Amino acid sequence: MKLPFKIDLSEKVVAITGAGGVLMSEFARALAACGAKVALLDINEEAAKKYAAEIGENAIAIKTNCLDKASIQQALEIVHEKFGKVNMLINGAGGNSPKATTDNETMNKEMLENEGKDFFSIDEAGLKFVFDLNITSAFLVTQVFAKDMVETGGNIINISSMNAFRPLTKIPAYSAAKAGISNFTEWLAVHFAPCGIRCNAIAPGFFSTKQNAALLFNPDGTPTARTGKILNGTPLKRFGETYDLLGALLFLASDEASGFVTGVVLPVDGGFNAYSGV
Repeated sequence: MKLPFKIDLSEKVVAITGAGGVLMSEFARALAACGAKVALLDINEEAAKKYAAEIGENAIAIKTNCLDKASIQQALEIVHEKFGKVNMLINGAGGNSPKATTDNETMNKEMLENEGKDFFSIDEAGLKFVFDLNITSAFLVTQVFAKDMVETGGNIINISSMNAFRPLTKIPAYSAAKAGISNFTEWLAVHFAPCGIRCNAIAPGFFSTKQNAALLFNPDGTPTARTGKILNGTPLKRFGETYDLLGALLFLASDEASGFVTGVVLPVDGGFNAYSGV
């Protein structure tokens, strides 16, 4: 694969959650291309195995439920057996749920009389699912894997979102959960600093993936009104490509390049967070 630049990760063992998805599988591929041994953790074992096979002998796929501590612990033991102790963790597992979204951007009194998903009808189970998928998973996985790093140091990279900086309409649970990830990143950076463990986060802007395709494009492939708003608010006037995240990843992964960087949430957003709209 093409990398923006190359670093030496030949001494690194990396665990990546959510690695059966498009973005995290590319992270695994990039780190392996720099010499790291990578463990692709995902509840979707088939997808993780597919990507691990493409990467080759320096990659393994492990079926992992990131909301089940016993499953996470079992994954750690498999990594130990295959590669040794982990010194880098990427918490990439996350996502949203239609049960925790609204149909409309804003509320008005007429909506109380109409059917549809408004703020008052958001399903409690959906809300808890989104928080668990994003925050609880990162908490539990870090509890298990960071123990490997306490004595020798290490590197934790969380995946936040531009929603953490500027909450988007329609997705209150996801925005709040990602804000929690950013805060948790800063907390971890302070807590683990005496152990030589750095903790930072990457906050992607708008990337077109299977997960958000229905929000961005109509069934006929034409852009939705929401897509128009997004691009109007993004100074670079395009969606991000997976490749655009790799420079940030490699920078944070490199002890030489970012050894004095911890507690940072790095936007990769085409200028979205900087643009006021006027």
